[in-house]
Amino acid sequence: MTLSIGHIQYANCTPIFSALSSHFDCSGYRFVDGVPARLNAMLRSGALDLSPSSSIEYALAHEQYCLLPELSISAIGAVKSVFLFSRVPIEELDRSPIGLSAESDTSVNLLKVLLARKYGFSNSFERTSLPIGEALSSYPALLLIGDAALKAAAAGEYRGYDLGELWHSFTGLPFVFALWIVRREAARAKPAELSALCRQLIAAKKLAYASYPEIAASCPEREWLAASDLVDYWRTISYELTPAHLEGARCFFRHAFELGLIPSLPV
Repeated sequence: MTLSIGHIQYANCTPIFSALSSHFDCSGYRFVDGVPARLNAMLRSGALDLSPSSSIEYALAHEQYCLLPELSISAIGAVKSVFLFSRVPIEELDRSPIGLSAESDTSVNLLKVLLARKYGFSNSFERTSLPIGEALSSYPALLLIGDAALKAAAAGEYRGYDLGELWHSFTGLPFVFALWIVRREAARAKPAELSALCRQLIAAKKLAYASYPEIAASCPEREWLAASDLVDYWRTISYELTPAHLEGARCFFRHAFELGLIPSLPV
């Protein structure tokens, strides 16, 4: 049976998906491209069997999901692709409206947790698809994620705060931006296929670690980011899911629950 797999079209997913397609038979997989918010909705509706999806999506509907082991998209400190860009120092943002990327779910809630718990702020938030220059004319600060954040940070035109770095300074823990989330009904219907994919993904992760320069030399992101910068970025990301990563996720979920951002705590 075919597995329907979400494919986040960001540079942080390029290494594992490149290694998977280069080293394994993917004829039994249907890859569906999209940004995190879209793939989260597709996973929830049953249009996907599994996806590397926002960790907050797991928390919001954990009764429907299980997780693949040993895999995540995380940061232990700076992540370099999740930024709050601001016209003023972050310490001056209390009670200000904040613009939010329309592509994100986890980072939106991470920002809400950080502003409320790390800084003690009370902010309002609005989704926007405006380019960064226009957005920062309407809002004092804007959250961007993924390739848009990488490009804006590289341009160096705006004051930027890396949310991975802010979380680590607040908690001392990794932050898990995405988990490999599987629908429970898919796990029941396609256990052999999922088991094989899981083995392949863990192997692809290890292959990717050993071949970042080769992947960077030919990937689409080379059109807008130097190969050396891509390799540096990928080496910043943690694709593991260790006990420390899980504790970081649980800590995030606790804060999110206490702020009313999720209805219950995952077991």
